[in-house]
Amino acid sequence: MSDLLDEAAVMTGLKLLHGWQLANDDEKRPAIEKDYSFASFDAAFAFMGRVALTAERANHHPELFNRYRRLLVRWTSHSKGGVTALDLELAAICDKMAADSGLKT
Repeated sequence: MSDLLDEAAVMTGLKLLHGWQLANDDEKRPAIEKDYSFASFDAAFAFMGRVALTAERANHHPELFNRYRRLLVRWTSHSKGGVTALDLELAAICDKMAADSGLKT
């Protein structure tokens, strides 16, 4: 697993991603998150499934919050207590998957 990044490194990584922001998870650990909006519930749910399968393959699991056509994705490394390079990498993968999953533009 990746090493914990400090806030400056996270902010530098976020500059390479569109729409992601620094946040906290429910345990107040640093996290990154993005709220995606899709054309339909089906598209949002299909994207959530793709994120879940990608996360399982990486053995690194996000927090996912589905609200009809919207999905909030939050990445943090619970075992490290914050954001790692793997979280930023998986955020970038989410953006690529969202682009062909009915993302509302």
